Amino acid sequence: MKNSVVTFQEAKNKKEKITMLTAYDYSTAKLMDEAGVNAVLVGDSLGMVILGYEDTISVTMEDMIHHSKGVANGCKNALVIADMPFLSYQTSVYDAVVNAGRLLKEGRAGAVKLEGGREVAEQVKAIVNASIPVMGHLGLTPQSINAFGGFKVQGKSEKAAKKLLEDAMALEEAGAFAIVLECVPEALARLITDKISIPTIGIGAGAGCDGQVLVYQDMLGMFSDFTPKFVKRFGNVGDEMKKAFAAYQKEVREESFPAKEHCYQIDDDVIAKLY
Repeated sequence: MKNSVVTFQEAKNKKEKITMLTAYDYSTAKLMDEAGVNAVLVGDSLGMVILGYEDTISVTMEDMIHHSKGVANGCKNALVIADMPFLSYQTSVYDAVVNAGRLLKEGRAGAVKLEGGREVAEQVKAIVNASIPVMGHLGLTPQSINAFGGFKVQGKSEKAAKKLLEDAMALEEAGAFAIVLECVPEALARLITDKISIPTIGIGAGAGCDGQVLVYQDMLGMFSDFTPKFVKRFGNVGDEMKKAFAAYQKEVREESFPAKEHCYQIDDDVIAKLY
């Protein structure tokens, strides 16, 4: 069944959990789609796990469009959501709508995600009015990492918790179809989930959210530069990849690969005539 903003809302209404993972290329997205994941997020996390940056700040619209196209080609049933990169929507409502439109037209995404609460509500409303579905993102918003002073849990004080709740309500009112809650205390995330009518997708926000999202390189043990507390490894693909790479290198050097079964043959008479 094709996933959409409608099926997201139906899942919340039925209290069915929503699953989302990041992907940045066709082959990975296709595997996730075939596994039945509800949504695939083309995250600006590609800045770190694909491009090797220290954060997401340097990711461009061109980066996002390029990777979104590949992911969209791999997804038949999963909803493809593309992140709006830093300064693609904060500068003006006009920029926000134009860039969101590019992610749908050129990147072939089905929805966009942007970070922030009340301060971007006007942009969210305008994008939604342009018939583009918007997912919000609150809590630890990586594009604000310089303002936060690092990757830290958000909403722990009464003032900060109240702001997160009010921001979630503002995003709902502006027309967002769902909200990612990142690095938010479990009890607060559960409260927000209960207070708003649209789905919440947690990442480091506990099991009380309506769904969960992880960066696939984290959950498969492929990215070890930094491992957040909320990550669970569902496989050790990184280790298996390194073993395979090492085995390949060894066999090439020993000349045991390629073997005869990996080679194409030609009639000896043809070769003899070439000498």
